[in-house]
Amino acid sequence: MKTLSLKEVSTIAKNVLKKHGFSEECAAVIAKTMTAGERDGCASHGIYRLLGCIHTLKAGKVIPDATPEIRDVAPAIVAVDAKGGFSQPAFEKGFPVLCDKAKSQGIAALAINNCVHFSALWVEIEMLTAQGLVAIACNPSHAWVTPHGGKKPLLGTNPIAFGWPRAGKDPYVFDFATSAIARGEIELHKRHGTPLQPGWAVDAQGEATTDPQQALDGAMLTFGGHKGSALSTMIELLAGPLIGDLTSPESMQHDNHAGASPYHGELIIAFSPEKFLGDGVAAHMARAEDFFAHFEEDNVRMPSQRRFTARKKSLQQGVEISDDLYKEIMALLE
Repeated sequence: MKTLSLKEVSTIAKNVLKKHGFSEECAAVIAKTMTAGERDGCASHGIYRLLGCIHTLKAGKVIPDATPEIRDVAPAIVAVDAKGGFSQPAFEKGFPVLCDKAKSQGIAALAINNCVHFSALWVEIEMLTAQGLVAIACNPSHAWVTPHGGKKPLLGTNPIAFGWPRAGKDPYVFDFATSAIARGEIELHKRHGTPLQPGWAVDAQGEATTDPQQALDGAMLTFGGHKGSALSTMIELLAGPLIGDLTSPESMQHDNHAGASPYHGELIIAFSPEKFLGDGVAAHMARAEDFFAHFEEDNVRMPSQRRFTARKKSLQQGVEISDDLYKEIMALLE
């Protein structure tokens, strides 16, 4: 294993992206997302994603210097056309407008269209909770997941994330795929030669498998059976047709066997506690803290607690990545 500081992770990521033609602005914001993954102990969304970014670029499926275009749709809606670039620059452009609208209207939505997406959502969610906003985000992906009771991949991994601001404390945040596991986790199991857990995937014949390659060739399963399947379908509709963008099967058709990152849209909704609650905001946010206190009294691990713990450690000690991955990434600079 090789130890890197978070500054080194960020610098490597930016240098690789710029080497391959990404603009300074795009490289910086994409590197920030990858560094956050490493910082928070989520290797599947860390610097490993550089390999997929460069593959997607070489496959001609992402615009490295795209300039997002913002559109003020309504008092509580803003849309950003990513113009075929990665989602992060589009979010950065729409973020201040979304915050202003949410604080003005009480609730507001940001629709990101025509973006290539590989990242976790908690990075964006935490930016919103830092503004005192409650937030939800979701997006489709490629059709890698079969609906409950099916064999054919029709759904994406379709993550959903939620954040609740907490004064003086880490926000309450969850971010998870509606598939039984994230696609990146299966890819890492393949790299490491380790089996999957039962219930994560089926092979091309629809039979249960713990083999990562058979899972990648077959279909992933939703979490929670029919409940996860229904939630995943909801995300397809909210972050697909509702915002005028692609579903996971349509993203897969767009990919045309290139093996690139998914191409679709993303929906982010922000809520202002101040607008909802007025003069009672302090009292009701305090009630939420009383509610959280019951979890702590019962020694229940809160979502993202592991991430926040890993963050404190990595900020001081840096992070570790495998020598093999480090060599692959450095080869992208040659």
